[in-house]
Amino acid sequence: MFKKVLIAEDMEDINKGVHTLLTELGVSHIDQVQYCDDAYLKIKRADLDQEPYDLVVSDLSFKVDHRLQTYTSGHALVEKLKEEFPDLKVIVYSVEDRLQAVRTLFNQHNIDAYVCKSRNGLKNLSLAISEIAVGKTFLSPEVSNAFSSANELEIDDYDISLLDNLSKGLSQDEISALYRKENISPASLSSIEKRLNKLRIQFNANNAIHLVAIVKDLGLI
Repeated sequence: MFKKVLIAEDMEDINKGVHTLLTELGVSHIDQVQYCDDAYLKIKRADLDQEPYDLVVSDLSFKVDHRLQTYTSGHALVEKLKEEFPDLKVIVYSVEDRLQAVRTLFNQHNIDAYVCKSRNGLKNLSLAISEIAVGKTFLSPEVSNAFSSANELEIDDYDISLLDNLSKGLSQDEISALYRKENISPASLSSIEKRLNKLRIQFNANNAIHLVAIVKDLGLI
């Protein structure tokens, strides 16, 4: 079992719940921070002192306040930690349940477990800790089908961006103008129309509104 754990969470009540769970599991050294920058600095300092953390439990969303931050989200923190400390075990503990986000965290940032904050959140967090302690990975039941064959869709980050902008009410012309401004390719109206038509066929959607509803139900946006 892990001996030294850091909790990165800005909600005090959740912090207390995770701390209590870790104590019950026999973790002897538990630190808590409410800012991602503090989490990174603690982990960096511990590594330099040759007293590294075994595990980090981090939220994804951190409320922005007056304090300027280098790492403003759990996504940014996890990416940096896994890049600099690849052997560090990381559990994401979040309300976020979009399957695409979960896949990205595992495939691109190599997290070890994803636990949804829910009615059984702490129970699943306990299971996750036990699983990754023996070299396994863990997914909460709410997102357990993130890697199932039924969800291995031919959809990439560009498609996700298109669908996300569509869900925000942008027209295809507006998306095209936005992509030209941000140098995102392809940005032509015809390319965007073709990609959306392909997605409508792929998801058996009758129209753009139906398409957005389907991908939201699937947790892709």
